[in-house]
Amino acid sequence: MNINQISFRVRYGETDQMGVVYHGNYAQYLEMGRVEWLRSLGFSYKKMEEDGVMLPVISLQLNFKKSAVYDDLITVVTILKKRPSVKIEFDYKIYNEADEILVEAHTVLAFINKVTKRPMKCPEAILEKIKI
Repeated sequence: MNINQISFRVRYGETDQMGVVYHGNYAQYLEMGRVEWLRSLGFSYKKMEEDGVMLPVISLQLNFKKSAVYDDLITVVTILKKRPSVKIEFDYKIYNEADEILVEAHTVLAFINKVTKRPMKCPEAILEKIKI
């Protein structure tokens, strides 16, 4: 599965005094998308870390198109860009209920050995589930 989507409502604490989502919260929304993408393959970040694999973000790009506001139902679409190696890349689109694009984003994460702190290849079990 190379695409996954999740939907949730913007909480009050994620907004500024104007009711607009604070820009820093979008990184968390992308993380939520990645976590659920991985879970849809039958894996979890927690289990990966227990198995000695860390997955830090090494690059993050956000292009804001329109503001999300308090109580909006937003949908984060997470798309695996290409087959991972020592890095894994995702594209994202965040939509509101009117199906308007709020944000387009891109992240790059690196597979890191928890003990050595060195880059490593994507776990084979994940590669077997990916259809790229």
